[in-house]
Amino acid sequence: MKSVNVRKLALAGILVAVGIVCSPLSIPVGASKCAPVQHFINILGGVFLGPGYAVGMAFVTSLLRNLMGTGTLLAFPGSMCGALLCGLLYKYGKHRLPLAYFGELFGTSVIGGVLSYPVATLLMGSESALFGFVIPFFVSSFGGTVIAVVLVTAMKKMKVFDIYLGNLDTSEKKV
Repeated sequence: MKSVNVRKLALAGILVAVGIVCSPLSIPVGASKCAPVQHFINILGGVFLGPGYAVGMAFVTSLLRNLMGTGTLLAFPGSMCGALLCGLLYKYGKHRLPLAYFGELFGTSVIGGVLSYPVATLLMGSESALFGFVIPFFVSSFGGTVIAVVLVTAMKKMKVFDIYLGNLDTSEKKV
């Protein structure tokens, strides 16, 4: 059985909490609530924690936002697909940040947008087109991705989370 990395779990919990606290910062677009902070957090999770943690964080954040009334059921397919593709492209794309950014954008807007159609029509009773969520989800994830491009790039250069998570040799750490 794999041992759980307590630091990764703690960081995931903190990022979920940030997602919950910042969930009122959303833009209503049709039946969805576009939350750019969620997409920024998806990228943080995908880059620094990996695809599994990123998807878990997206699920827990979406669940808590729905329970608190600050989210919709559309948060599940949108955020989880974006987090998964972001983490996978970063992990298997030789740790290239542009791939992570593209994964969040494409995973949320196209894949999550299309998967939101049955959720909206069957569970929410909303009449929408098959590709009706692609543009609103793209707008939301684009805002979060722009935030991530600035902040994640800086964090990677400063090795903020690498030091915290113990991903560096002690000889590389600067005091």
